[in-house]
Amino acid sequence: MAPPDSNAAPRGRWATGITSIEPNKILVRGYALDDLMGRVSFGDAIYLVLTGDLPGPSIGRLVEAMLVSFIDHGATPPSTMAARNAATTGASLRGAVAAGVLGFGRHHGGDALACRQLLDEGLALARQGQSMADAAAVLVEKLVAANEIPPPGFGHRYHTIDPRATRLMQIAHELEIDHHNTQFIRALEHALSRHAALAGRPLPINVDGAIAAVCGDIGLPPEAADALLMISRVPGLAAHAIEEQRRERPMRAIDPTSHRYDGPSGRKVPDRRK
Repeated sequence: MAPPDSNAAPRGRWATGITSIEPNKILVRGYALDDLMGRVSFGDAIYLVLTGDLPGPSIGRLVEAMLVSFIDHGATPPSTMAARNAATTGASLRGAVAAGVLGFGRHHGGDALACRQLLDEGLALARQGQSMADAAAVLVEKLVAANEIPPPGFGHRYHTIDPRATRLMQIAHELEIDHHNTQFIRALEHALSRHAALAGRPLPINVDGAIAAVCGDIGLPPEAADALLMISRVPGLAAHAIEEQRRERPMRAIDPTSHRYDGPSGRKVPDRRK
């Protein structure tokens, strides 16, 4: 029998490489948390805790843009309704927000991860020698034959052009970070628009698809898109829960189709402060 390894951790002990807590000292991925405060953005800190490294300015800006793009999806999505339905019972804010997060599933909030898998499949075809356009056309034929239209990351219930996706892809292009994933998702959008069976049916890249592609191009693992969705939606869910308890009567039956918007009309975003 081999002698016991003197360097092995005692039975039952385990390790983490994320955060170290000692008296008067907190390290996150090796950085003192108090040194990070006021020096890095929330998006930078999220990227750090998910990947282990601080992002460069371009990647940090893209992470921030993704977080903003998901901050709220309106009053009708199931996650928002879950938060409001919990809030109307008198549940705590944390309970209402938790109900909203639990409202995400394969059909609501799961498209970014599914789209990333679709992009990986298409890029695998391209790596076998096909052009991106040909690989996209092959993939669209497969999706149409399987009746998987719209594919994850494409189309929207309200928008014929998703302004969030357009802006995120524009930022990626400006920062020269649009690489294989964003190039392929554009090829896929073009192939969808040219397929005879889909004529007259707009299937633009939506925000889930844009985030899936951008996450791929900046080196984030597929699960990171799900993480960004959950993190970014918490403020919106909290806002809906707070509004529900402040503006509406308790224990009401909430009809998602009967609400109206009475907030500010369109406002211009001020220039960024230095």
